[in-house]
Amino acid sequence: MTLHAGALSRSQVQAVEWPTFLMIIGCYALWAGVTALVYPLLPVLSVLLAGVLIAFHGSLTHEVLHGHPFRSKAVNEGLMFTSLNLCIPYNRFRDLHLAHHQDQRLTDPFDDPESNYLDPGVWETLPRWKQGLFQLNNTLLGRMVLGPLIGQVLFMQSEWQAARDGDRAVWLAWALHLPGVALVLGWVGLATDMPVWAYLIAAYIGLGLLKIRTFLEHQAHIRARARTVIIEDRGPLAFLFLNNNLHVVHHMHPRVPWYRLPQLYRDNQARYLERNDGYRFRSYAEIFRKHLLRAKDPVPHPLWRRY
Repeated sequence: MTLHAGALSRSQVQAVEWPTFLMIIGCYALWAGVTALVYPLLPVLSVLLAGVLIAFHGSLTHEVLHGHPFRSKAVNEGLMFTSLNLCIPYNRFRDLHLAHHQDQRLTDPFDDPESNYLDPGVWETLPRWKQGLFQLNNTLLGRMVLGPLIGQVLFMQSEWQAARDGDRAVWLAWALHLPGVALVLGWVGLATDMPVWAYLIAAYIGLGLLKIRTFLEHQAHIRARARTVIIEDRGPLAFLFLNNNLHVVHHMHPRVPWYRLPQLYRDNQARYLERNDGYRFRSYAEIFRKHLLRAKDPVPHPLWRRY
């Protein structure tokens, strides 16, 4: 069956998407076990595994904001009350990511909240050291190592400005976020032997892993439909990102759960690749080979002056 963007009706959406719900429960259980039971025995492994689980929780959070696994928004969002990465309030991730799904705005330096491009005019005013940081951030290694810090600084600047301007949604998001952070750090500090500094390293690792997924999800292109990638990977990273590597499929069908995306792509491969003008990579290994130390594109938006 061929699906069109936004074509799923309520009757086609399961009341409970059990694979997603079980993944959420499993993620929390493994996270608790890794932090409480593994750390005393193998602290380095525990930090690394916690980082992977924090990244996986981020992928599950992405599923939840798109209406999974329950039909009830309140129940779904209650599952994500505790932000394991500590850095991004759920409500802000939800609102900014849904704004990002306005495909006509993709890669826009101002209107796409997830764009890594800068307005060329802004770029030219930056000091050289800052331009250098952004250029490093445009390599995959730089995005993984520096990206979480650069992204968080820019995010906090934007949040602070919105809060100062009286944006109630921002104030509410952070008011809801802080108790969740307290629960996570309370668990780490009171129920485990893992030091808070070690957990902060795990959180940074988790955010760095998520930067692999977002690194080249979108490209600058004159046609909006050609801005979204397909990465034909079926390995561990595809699972970690819950098949969001099939990104144009997700953008066309945001209400389809993660476990149905591969079949949709297999059944309609030619259509999706025609849709995005063949913006495709065979695997994450290919991306590492090409872009670990080489920028994928310039920081200033290469087409901005044409708009």
